[in-house]
Amino acid sequence: MSKADTPSEPLRAEYDSLVESVRRYRFAYYNEDAPLISDAEFDQLFRRLEEIEALHPELVSNDSPTQEVGGEISAVFSPVQHLSQMYSLEDVFSLDELEAWVLKAQLSAEKLAGQRLVESPLRWLTELKIDGLAVNLLYRKGTLVRAATRGDGITGEDITHNVLTIKEIPRQLKGENLPEEVEIRGEVFIASKDFAELNEQMVAAGRAPFANPRNSAAGSLRQKDPAETAKRPLSMLVHGIGARQGFEVGGQSESYALLKEWGLPTSPYFKVFSGYSEILDFIAHYGEHRHDLLHEIDGIVVKIDDFATQRALGYTSRVPRWAVAYKYPPEEVNTKLLDIQVNVGRTGRVTPYGVMVPVKVAGSTVEMATLHNQDVVKAKGVLIGDTVVLRKAGDVIPEIVGPVVALRDGSEREFVMPSHCPACGTALAPAKEGDVDIRCPNSRSCPAQLRERVFHLAGRGAFDIEALGWEAAIALTQPAEPAEPPVQNEAQIFTLKAEDLAEVRIERQKRLKGEPSGELELVPYFYTKGTPKKPSEPTANTLKLFAELEKAKSQPLWRVLVALSIRHVGPTASRALATAFGSMEAIRAASEQELAEVDGVGPIIAQALIEWFSEDWHREIVEAWAAAGVRMADERDETVPRTLEGLTIVVTGSLQNYNRDQAKEAVISRGGKAAGSVSKKTDYVVAGENAGTKRDKAEQLGLKILDEEGFELLLRHGPAEDEAAGDEAVADETAEELGQDD
Repeated sequence: MSKADTPSEPLRAEYDSLVESVRRYRFAYYNEDAPLISDAEFDQLFRRLEEIEALHPELVSNDSPTQEVGGEISAVFSPVQHLSQMYSLEDVFSLDELEAWVLKAQLSAEKLAGQRLVESPLRWLTELKIDGLAVNLLYRKGTLVRAATRGDGITGEDITHNVLTIKEIPRQLKGENLPEEVEIRGEVFIASKDFAELNEQMVAAGRAPFANPRNSAAGSLRQKDPAETAKRPLSMLVHGIGARQGFEVGGQSESYALLKEWGLPTSPYFKVFSGYSEILDFIAHYGEHRHDLLHEIDGIVVKIDDFATQRALGYTSRVPRWAVAYKYPPEEVNTKLLDIQVNVGRTGRVTPYGVMVPVKVAGSTVEMATLHNQDVVKAKGVLIGDTVVLRKAGDVIPEIVGPVVALRDGSEREFVMPSHCPACGTALAPAKEGDVDIRCPNSRSCPAQLRERVFHLAGRGAFDIEALGWEAAIALTQPAEPAEPPVQNEAQIFTLKAEDLAEVRIERQKRLKGEPSGELELVPYFYTKGTPKKPSEPTANTLKLFAELEKAKSQPLWRVLVALSIRHVGPTASRALATAFGSMEAIRAASEQELAEVDGVGPIIAQALIEWFSEDWHREIVEAWAAAGVRMADERDETVPRTLEGLTIVVTGSLQNYNRDQAKEAVISRGGKAAGSVSKKTDYVVAGENAGTKRDKAEQLGLKILDEEGFELLLRHGPAEDEAAGDEAVADETAEELGQDD
């Protein structure tokens, strides 16, 4: 090795620091079930360690973290040796890396096939990577004799008594000719629904919730008392076979079928593919639907299905050469909580939220996250200045899960909920005795509530005014001395004129050579900056705003109801009210009992409606909108048949001819109820492409499932009284389309 190739002192120092950090974080994760950093941050450290070792292999020792599997063995549980080693999986973090791994595996397999050692072509078993705790079950003659954690891969912890509390794991396998001895590998986890309920119970009891399902499951399995483990909603899915004696199978997918026959819980989420493009489709599908699943996942595992090829390719000291884990972008990271502030919502609810060091999670940069109310802040145990776990799942609002207590240095401080509204100074109080939330009662004049209501009425679920975004709502409603804001009440929204906005200014950073300077200046928001040669005029977006306001006047009644910001009245209740009464006048005239009897409304929403319309200034909004030409009644299209009266329909997955809103409108306009979840009360489930768990639940409940063609027939003809009527309807439809006579 040349002198130039010798690692520098700074690089050696970085390497030593990485080794120490990885060991520390791994011990906290595996042995203490209390991670100090997020999985994504650990992955970055581990990859950097691998990079340095790849460049300077002379640094690698047998006790390097890259040569080890899992964690150390706890002294609390008895150590047990696995009959065959349990390995980790090689991780890849991009599709390019995955493609490179697949090509490498194919080349290796083709070489072996040329030597007649394995069969070709390859088949790829592709499955979800469960975010749980790896467990090894040892069965002898069909009887469970031992359960152990993975540990360091060679030696694990005996957790047999705790595992026996998991109802899915059989003590005795089913069937005849059971193997003399077999190790079954799988993952113990807490289902997403069960985890949410468990955390709700923790918060209700005044205790800090668990940070994530994986560590909650691991901690549950490591309880000294099995009775405590039994209280936790643990589940298990098996996905592999270790040592075996007395039987043989040809491949991974074949072994899954056998495990299921024996009565072991296997995953429904796997497919066997022959091509790489199919693997990519699988990854894309579950990347979009990962939160519709039974359990949390952090990636996809790709395995060569054939056992002979697996054996021929073999293992490194840590990972198999025939399997890889593709990791989705992280949805959980750690960051610093700089402050906790409060926001006043459109109905006056005061909500604490965290202000954090900006961090990238789930594909977007996040610097604020909700904390719901003061009780949740207390239950989560977060202090200002904490390092916190931040979770963002897809389009879901970012959530602060909890603090990393081990990283506190004493400088942290508690959050104190304000006693007065930060926007208008009004004393805060619960809306009624027993409410957890506190509210600003100054709903008419509070500038924060007005701003939120204006922003809300422009939203997609209401008037859908694209040009009226968050910043525009601020500009319209913020007090600006000496002039009053253009909108002092949402009644004024549809009477605005362009000249009313000419003097509106907002603060923006000055820019020097295209870069923000940090210095603020007041600039026109709705008009251009005037010059001696070109006077100020409405911007293109302002002209678009007025065009969209005019268009919004013709929106259906249910959207107008949503736009009014009546507490508890969202799109579902608004649709039900519009369908039942047909006009704003009829809704206002209805009694509380009449409102409550509407399917999808009920007593709480009925009471909220009566209370809202009892306020003079609320009625003024409705009257002002009506005077400006906003549609206040739906004209029922008598040509649309009421074929779905009394029926509940759930539409799931992608349809070719309908988006989500169009499918709902099609059901509701025909008298049906468009539900969002499947239950025993559901009459039909319409399943498009990638229907996911709603279709699965419908099958379990034995409900009628329709494809898109069946949905359209149902819309036209309604439910057939019997199969013959249904067949006749289909036949008539077909004949009509073909232009045939009877």
